[in-house]
This record gives sequence, C-alpha cells and structure tokens, in this order.
Amino acid sequence: MDDNKLYNALLKSQDERRRLGHDRGEAKREENFRKERPYAASDRDKSNWNRVETSNHEPPTLYDSSVSLALIANPKPWSREQLRERKIIFSGMPDKEVMDAYRELRIQLRNRAGEGNFAVMYSSLGNTSGGLLTAFNLAAAFALDSHTSALLVDCDPHSDELAGLVSSPMRAGVTDFVSDRSMAIESILYPSGVARLSVIPAGTQASSAVELFSSVRMRQLMEELKTRYPDRCIVLNAPPFRENTEARILERFADQIVFGVPFGQVTGEVIADSVDAFGSDKFSGLIFQE
Repeated sequence: MDDNKLYNALLKSQDERRRLGHDRGEAKREENFRKERPYAASDRDKSNWNRVETSNHEPPTLYDSSVSLALIANPKPWSREQLRERKIIFSGMPDKEVMDAYRELRIQLRNRAGEGNFAVMYSSLGNTSGGLLTAFNLAAAFALDSHTSALLVDCDPHSDELAGLVSSPMRAGVTDFVSDRSMAIESILYPSGVARLSVIPAGTQASSAVELFSSVRMRQLMEELKTRYPDRCIVLNAPPFRENTEARILERFADQIVFGVPFGQVTGEVIADSVDAFGSDKFSGLIFQE
C-alpha cells in the first residue's frame, strides 16, 4: 500500500470507529451536555493525525499533536503523593469536587476566549500574597488536556511561593529578562513537575518591577510567549490587586481577568468596588477560595 492509501485508510478507520461509538449509544454532539470548545482551531470530532509533506520526495510523516506535547521537558515529575502534599490538582485525585471546579473554570475561560491562544491574568483581592497556588492549579487544569500546553508566568516579585510548587531549581525570571537584553527566553523557562506545564518565575528585581512591567521589552516578551506555540494557554499571576500597582499594568497583556476572593478577607462591597475600579471588559469572573 502506498503512502497516500495508508494515510486515507487511517482516516477512514477512525471515522468508522466514531460511527460505531455513536451507534452504541455514546453521547452525540446535539445532546445537551456541557462541552468544551475545541482549542487552537482544532476539531475534536476530526482525526488528530496531520500530514506533513517532506522534501526530497520522502514519504509524508504522520504525527499526533498530543504526542508532540508529551515530549515537553519534565525531568523531575511530581508523584501523586507529592502533588497531594502541595495541593496541586491531578487527574484521578480523591477530591473530585476540587478537580471538577477547575475543569469548569477551564471550560468557561475557553468558551469566552474562542479559538486560538489566550492569556488569563489572576489577581487576588486579599490583602497579602498567597494566591499563586490557585493560579498554578488553573494552569495545571489547562495542561491536563493532552492537546494543550500551559505556561504560568509569575509576575508577583514580592512572593517566593512558586519555588515550593516546582520540582526543578529556578534562578532568573521575568524581571531579570526584561532588565537584561542579553538574556534569551529559554533561560527563564523551567519545567514545573507537571506534564505539559512550564513556568517562568518573577525574578529578582522586585524593587523596579513596576517600571519593568511597563517597558517595551516586557510587551515584546508577552507577544513572543503568546505566539510561539499555537497550543498554549498562558496564566499570569499578578500581585494582589488592591495592594499593588503591578496588576493594573499587567492587565494590558491579558485577554481575560479573574479575581480571587479569599474566604473571610473580602466583603461583597469590596468585590463590587474592585470590579468597578478595574473598569475592564476583560473581567471574566471570581474564584472563591476556602
């Protein structure tokens, strides 16, 4: 069988399996189930196989995007026990309600974003830092999809919480990259310990973060991160909105904004005032934290 016939046979085989699945009573598209919007201009009802024409008259190559994403470096993956200790979500975790809550957040944010890459900024309405775990888990929720990669960009230079959530040592970060034009983006990207999730720490230049986040190089960094990969969701972790200026500056790099509401720290009036003060049509909702 030549290459064209092999390629067509693969597609035909997958179509037949889907039809058999529908005939056996599996959920159909038209039924009223909550569905997640296909990401990065993909169609989940179509084959994941893509055909790549090679030079020198070589046979075409068949590959699956989920296989490519699985090759993202993760030299020190967290075990389930380690994930549980750090309160990081993972597929099959005992607390199904927490896992379902993050899945629902992922669905709602994707549906609002539409097709293609997008960036979500998370900022707590509390008085102190400490919301990074929520931002990390939000990024992890996107990374749980085998067809999607996620990137957490920590932009809170006043907190060192990220070091306790990542399995590999980190050094330079966002503020260092922006202040030093000789640095490459690869020098601030680190594996997280979670499959398909990479992280960028805030860096060491906390005192000048406001000016650095306002710079042209910061804008160039965010543009590069958003356009480099077609299957990436970016989560920006900003300092607490009410206590810092950085969140208002970082808003320009986000497509959507989500506020965290720590239990017992914020009243309904404060929430309403904060949303009104923000004054952005990018606001997507609130995450209430226990």
